[in-house]
Amino acid sequence: MISSKLQDAINEQINKELYSEYLYFSMAAYLERIGLPGFSIFMRVQAQEEHAHAVKFYDYLLERQGKIVLKAIDAPEVDFESPQEIFEKTYEHEQYVTGLINNLMTISIKENDYAAQSFLKWFIDEQVEEEASMDKVLAQLKLVSDDGKGMYLLDKELGTRVFTPPV
Repeated sequence: MISSKLQDAINEQINKELYSEYLYFSMAAYLERIGLPGFSIFMRVQAQEEHAHAVKFYDYLLERQGKIVLKAIDAPEVDFESPQEIFEKTYEHEQYVTGLINNLMTISIKENDYAAQSFLKWFIDEQVEEEASMDKVLAQLKLVSDDGKGMYLLDKELGTRVFTPPV
């Protein structure tokens, strides 16, 4: 059985993961609209990853005989200034999510919930990868932001990303 404090925090995390999915779909739509289909694919894959994260939390809570409480998902913004702004916001958002995951770990430690700590270790490792991935794309964008050929090549590269469901 999971503590009510950790159950509530995981329910909140499910909501944040679903919001992240919405946010990245919104970003994908903007990128498609401005003619960057590869960037759009990259963000669609990111949205799929966030959905998978929400499902992992959902399933974990059920495994622990927890109660699922789904809340309304906030609407994400829909207009952006540039691809660079999108990846700046994405990087900041992933840092925010890292903080949320770290908070879940803190709660699980205080609650002496070793099963939750084991489960959350995957998400901690995942967030390191998420932040590094977004930082890499942001650095590449800064290098080519004024170069149409560079943007074209980066768009082609980002369009090769595929969704791999988490284990």
